[in-house]
Amino acid sequence: MALLAGHGCGSGSVDIGSADAGSGKISGRVTVFAAASLTEPFGRIGEAFEAAHPGTDVVFNFAGSTTLAQQLNEGAPADVFASADPIPMRRVADAGVNAVDPTTFARNRLVIAVPAGNPQGVTRLSDLAASGVTVALCVEQVPCGRAAAQALASAGVELAPATLERDVKAVLAKLELGEVDAALVYRSDVRSSARVAGVEFPESAGAINEYPISVLAKAPNPRAAAAFVAHVLSGAGMSVLADAGFEAP
Repeated sequence: MALLAGHGCGSGSVDIGSADAGSGKISGRVTVFAAASLTEPFGRIGEAFEAAHPGTDVVFNFAGSTTLAQQLNEGAPADVFASADPIPMRRVADAGVNAVDPTTFARNRLVIAVPAGNPQGVTRLSDLAASGVTVALCVEQVPCGRAAAQALASAGVELAPATLERDVKAVLAKLELGEVDAALVYRSDVRSSARVAGVEFPESAGAINEYPISVLAKAPNPRAAAAFVAHVLSGAGMSVLADAGFEAP
């Protein structure tokens, strides 16, 4: 299992094997474009998939869902797309890249991430607007940013964030590095970090992200791609996602 270097958009940069049609064996490389928030659970799922199908190699490109959709629509070679929101998936579908109807496989909600010990005493969204509290958010063009904007509007809170990032892992990194006092990230991202804590807030219930997954129309390894999606949707895959903090669809 590996990560694609950079954006992995070069048409000659991925050499993907095909399934053995004669024996029915699933083999070869499976390239998965997945939302940054799926980094940890999909890493585990990829390892389990390779163990269940010897001869396969799962290669991930993790980034913001909007960035991934743009790469796919520009011709980046991939087998599977897993988005953190239906909107990027629809953009890919509208461009004729999807092979099958996307399936929602998980849900995720925002929490307020703070350093361990919560030195600013943040307990609710309105605390993020207090004088001297610096906050990191995702840009509104990406799923985590849209969810944050919806939650903040629901709470009637206006923020002037210290930084706006292109994906949720970049937001989390700003907090882990001590560059901000708080951040709005997914519950699963807080669970993946030993350096931060999560503060739940009621407005998150109205801004839950649904995660769709699909085999792509021009998948170089369509049989293995379908098998990978089936593994994500299996009980084993759902268990990994639940352990990571995701909710069932």
